[in-house]
Amino acid sequence: MGKENIEKYSAGYALLKSVAGFWHNNVFYRRVIVSGRENINPDHHLIFAPNHQNALMDALAVLFTHKGQPIFLARADIFKRKSIAAILYFLKILPVYRIRDGFSSLKGNDEIFLKTIDVFKNKNGLVILPEGDHSGFRRLRQLKKGICRVAFQSDEATGFNLKVKIIPVGLEFSNYSRYRQVLTVVYGKPIEVSEYYSLYKESPERALNELRARLSREMKDNMIHIESEQDYEAIDELRGMINGRFSDDVRFPKFFRDRILISKLNLLKSSDQSLYEKICSLSLQVKKKAAMLRTDYRLLEKKKHPIGWLIAGMIGIVITFPLFIYGNIFNLTFLEIPNLQVRKTKDPQFHSSIRYGISLVLAFVFLPLYLILSLIIFSPWWLGLLIFLTLPLSGLFAWNYYLQFHRIMGGFKIRNYIREKDIEFELLRKNHNELVNLVAAL
Repeated sequence: MGKENIEKYSAGYALLKSVAGFWHNNVFYRRVIVSGRENINPDHHLIFAPNHQNALMDALAVLFTHKGQPIFLARADIFKRKSIAAILYFLKILPVYRIRDGFSSLKGNDEIFLKTIDVFKNKNGLVILPEGDHSGFRRLRQLKKGICRVAFQSDEATGFNLKVKIIPVGLEFSNYSRYRQVLTVVYGKPIEVSEYYSLYKESPERALNELRARLSREMKDNMIHIESEQDYEAIDELRGMINGRFSDDVRFPKFFRDRILISKLNLLKSSDQSLYEKICSLSLQVKKKAAMLRTDYRLLEKKKHPIGWLIAGMIGIVITFPLFIYGNIFNLTFLEIPNLQVRKTKDPQFHSSIRYGISLVLAFVFLPLYLILSLIIFSPWWLGLLIFLTLPLSGLFAWNYYLQFHRIMGGFKIRNYIREKDIEFELLRKNHNELVNLVAAL
């Protein structure tokens, strides 16, 4: 599979996608919530336009949440080595040349443009990240014109018969870099590029600008967009304080609760500036104090931490400790080894991509090895197979064991703060309760 037939179906790619998708959706993330799949019509000529906040994980979020073999566009400089280029073409990635790659290299985009037409005709779907580069803020930045130019020029080259549609995609990661987080993908309603044909024929530049402006608006409508730079930290933190407990809710995901919260705050800023400022101020105070006292919002939400429950929890922790140790065979292999490379990477938005990529490669190496060892060491064969299958399950158990241990210890810590009538903790709880009540009143 090379550039010349990148739009064709690839059985090898399909196999790799199924394996990598399983690792992405079930192991790396603890939950992947998808909304708006009904907006994807595989018979249409589609461009997917996701927000770009988490490096390579943004593209994978689109790839692993709908069927098919879409084609991605990426900067051309990563294609310089032939061996790397061959891998990228197999992964269905096409290069895009920029002025910084040399003015003469821009001619290469003519060939890529013709190939995108083949992609549309084959109904693969094209994925373009219209912000151009990533940024670790829950805010949509200025879109590049390239995505609109591709849509118009592809249609123009085919006599305006393609009827290209652009689907705005909202991506939200509960945490950008940690394992076992929640990924929410929202597919918006398709934008009919044909609505701008007559304007494009009259004034291409104006049509580009109007389509880009509309795409920007509709992307914001399908993602977490915090407009205020001044109050960004306060509003972003407030989402976790108020809606953190709903992270795994599939019926009414935290994503939509966060959007409602941000909308309420935007209205409040216009109607009651002093109350808005008070909420933002309390949010930052609670964040700072909680970090100082090493507690989290889940623990603050609980009015009581019964000693009986905490003791029972510790007994369970002690009893299951051997299973925790066993589970770390899996976790140390697939979680800790990638961290060695993460520590060398300065851009934090690449940490998740590195963790996922290395852990997936390690899975291809170590899981067959662990299976062979299990079959050799344990007899009969079905017992060895059963023990092998317990490895990933025990790894997930060990991860949850670690979280539960910290929650129990946090409960003991809070009981100790209450018993000693710690002034800082009393202030934290007072501010937290006041903040929750103020937001609830909205």
